[in-house]
Amino acid sequence: MGHALVLGGGGVAGIAWEIGLLAGLEGIGLREADLIVGTSAGSAVAAQLVSGLPMDELLARQTDPAKQAPEIPAVVDPEKMAAIFAYDQENPPDRDALRQQIGRIALLTETVSEAARREVITARVPVDKWPDERELLIVAVDANTGEERVFGRDSGVSLVDAVAASCAVPGIWPPVTIGDSRYVDGGVRSAENADLAFGEDVVLVLQAMEMPGVTDLAEQAEALRAQGSTVLIVKPDEDVLAAMGTNPLDPTVRTPVAEAGRRQGAKLAEEIAAFWR
Repeated sequence: MGHALVLGGGGVAGIAWEIGLLAGLEGIGLREADLIVGTSAGSAVAAQLVSGLPMDELLARQTDPAKQAPEIPAVVDPEKMAAIFAYDQENPPDRDALRQQIGRIALLTETVSEAARREVITARVPVDKWPDERELLIVAVDANTGEERVFGRDSGVSLVDAVAASCAVPGIWPPVTIGDSRYVDGGVRSAENADLAFGEDVVLVLQAMEMPGVTDLAEQAEALRAQGSTVLIVKPDEDVLAAMGTNPLDPTVRTPVAEAGRRQGAKLAEEIAAFWR
């Protein structure tokens, strides 16, 4: 029976929550999933999970200031992000056209350099190596064409570059150059990309962030269930949301968010263990 772990986007706060939650769920076997799908923050978490480092060390990298990876502070402007991602819900544009529009904005926005941003991603990824024992898929979007790109071990792209591309939030971080293309955040396609788990029997989705008006996860979960998958979606609880605050890119929230996530995971351990069997 195939098991998939889907890790959604949500900034540095989302990384901290997902690592904390998974630490609270340690022993269930989630790290041994047959398929791991990582998008944006979830791609960084996925890279950490397959690194071979023990879970308590991964948790310490979120909670211990001495072990936390360096981050470039950024402020999310809700109005700016809404302007980038917004569209008429009753008359939505072609998806590729919308992705191209977002990509153009990303390409034209002045940000930190690619090199400076890559240093951050390199620090997040403990081992720059794709796993051999399970499938790992990391999602990004071509900034020029709007086409999705799903990176894996056979893509010819390093794990660090794939994570950097998947984490390139439009309007905040620079698009990532890989070959002749530049890529932006995989969340431009979908915040979770749970549909890539098609064919797996058991699918656990960690939804770190909900975006108003975006319903693709519900649609994807419904489609997965229709083809026979059992699907469970886990979201941050009230304590985690309070710890996250209003800026998911604020590095100072990592410790309280990860600790709250671990407590949430411990509370859910029995339920998720039964689901994952």
